[in-house]
Amino acid sequence: MNKIVMYSTGFCPYCVMAEKLLRSKGADKIEKVRIDLEPERKTEMLEKTGRRTVPQIYIGETHVGGYDDLAILNKNNELTKLLAV
Repeated sequence: MNKIVMYSTGFCPYCVMAEKLLRSKGADKIEKVRIDLEPERKTEMLEKTGRRTVPQIYIGETHVGGYDDLAILNKNNELTKLLAV
């Protein structure tokens, strides 16, 4: 399974939903980057993604985006393929 990195905060409901969706697809290892605990990582997130909101999810080298983007991939049956690469 591809490596998953998720920029998140401890109080974001969309982060929780994204993690739940990923786990339902068999993802057991999700590297969470808590930008509320490590503010310098927020700058990193902004530079890498160009986005200010969380979650920001990477599967392998692919920037998926946020929860809505993840849910669309799942709906279109593309999430499982992306995870398996």
